[in-house]
Amino acid sequence: MAGETITLYEAIGGDATIRALVKRFYHLMDTLPEAARCRAIHPASLEGSEAKLYDYLTGYLGGPPVYVEKYGHPRLRSRHFGAEIGPLERDEWILCFRRAMEETIENPKLREIIWPPIERLAFHMQNKE
Repeated sequence: MAGETITLYEAIGGDATIRALVKRFYHLMDTLPEAARCRAIHPASLEGSEAKLYDYLTGYLGGPPVYVEKYGHPRLRSRHFGAEIGPLERDEWILCFRRAMEETIENPKLREIIWPPIERLAFHMQNKE
């Protein structure tokens, strides 16, 4: 066992943690007044968005590559061009994701590893000023 490498997916608790993170993220987006702009660019039902984010994060954090198997390469920016994502929407997304991560991933060191690329991704998704 010594020296064995595990993925972030395994380190944070695998499927159960990813499900809890995604569920909490969308609950926050759906209920926080300070996330209203971000919520407004999503479909009325968040079910599909939740399923896709779950699939994406599962593979992104080192679990099974379910998103790629279902949809191919993520091409996240191009898939989001239909939604106008400016600084406000981006920052609201960041607020919800950070809070959800803090509430569902117990280990602060793991959150510190996961957060920077997630934040960079949020900035990369911005497509308007």
